[in-house]
Amino acid sequence: MSVSLVPERPWRRLSGDLSAALGSRLDRTIEAVALAVNEVPGFSRAGEAKFERDVHLAVRSALEHFLDLVGSDVPALPTVVSETFAALGAAEARDERSPEVLLAALRTAGRGLLREAADALTQVRSVESGELLDLADAVTAYVDALVAAATDGYARQLREQAGETDRRRRLLGELLLRGSAAEATVLNAAAEIGWTGLGDLVPVLLPLAHARDARFRYGGDGVVIERADDAVLLIRRSRRTERDQLTAALDGRSAVVGPALSWRRVPEGVRLAELTATLGLGATNEVTFVDDHLAVLSLRGEAEALAVLAERLLGRLDHLPAASRERLLETLHSWLLHWGSRPEVARELFIHPQTVSYRVRQLREIFGEELDDPVARAELLLVLTERGS
Repeated sequence: MSVSLVPERPWRRLSGDLSAALGSRLDRTIEAVALAVNEVPGFSRAGEAKFERDVHLAVRSALEHFLDLVGSDVPALPTVVSETFAALGAAEARDERSPEVLLAALRTAGRGLLREAADALTQVRSVESGELLDLADAVTAYVDALVAAATDGYARQLREQAGETDRRRRLLGELLLRGSAAEATVLNAAAEIGWTGLGDLVPVLLPLAHARDARFRYGGDGVVIERADDAVLLIRRSRRTERDQLTAALDGRSAVVGPALSWRRVPEGVRLAELTATLGLGATNEVTFVDDHLAVLSLRGEAEALAVLAERLLGRLDHLPAASRERLLETLHSWLLHWGSRPEVARELFIHPQTVSYRVRQLREIFGEELDDPVARAELLLVLTERGS
């Protein structure tokens, strides 16, 4: 158990003539302390008259009350002084300044008060060393009370800001889930939480029990919306949303990761994740990726799944001129239907077999080994067949 070296309410031991001595030079003392405080590195705000007035008023309030404490047995701070310094602390938090700067300013004010008080008293009479020690104890305890008030204001402001930030993040999440809000409304809500632009988002379904962890883990990169039976985490597409990163971060949480889509299509991505979870396509406690089950969902008649699968597979040809893209897709469809038979493809498309070979070489440059993978071939055939129907 720690023991304070400063007696409780040490100002009661101060001589009453200190009030008269310091009171006679109060304005001068206020100016000197305020000037010293404004010279603390990182504390002053050059050119901000309101801030300087606020500091001046706080110093006056603190010094006037200290004079009232001399020789009394009352608590350090009345409500009005406590609120004044709590407001200073809150202002520092709003300006995202370190509390250490404010504490340094208060310590500087304390030293200034002690110096001025000691000088005022020695100007009117001789002072014993014990009196100076009592004065130092009183100033130290008083400044500690001011620090506690300012720190409390700082902490309360941070809690309030955190609550406001959470509210803004929930609002953005709800707008994205709803999917019907005006674009300007959504973009403004994103800007309110520091997101400049939205781009693609990855939806993740999680059990409610993991909502808080997700909120902490993804911080500024994601928003979490808690619903009746689960939570939806929406993450901005980045390195953190790549499969290996998500698998490592969400392992053991029974998460279902939806496809990365434009923010305008968040409801679509969430619905596919919900359907994947409902059909039990993933294993319990493992991370399930909707992208692995798009073909199954497509065969169940889910047009959204088929559209996403087509984007994933055929989007690789989007850089080509429209005519070239169509020729390659037509060739790929025929090649898959005829199990890679050049004569059959040439016959169906009315082109030379060497032209078929040339186009297949182009397709292999784009799709690589996937053209030899049975699952990938089936998915391509599914997409191309639906595309042509």
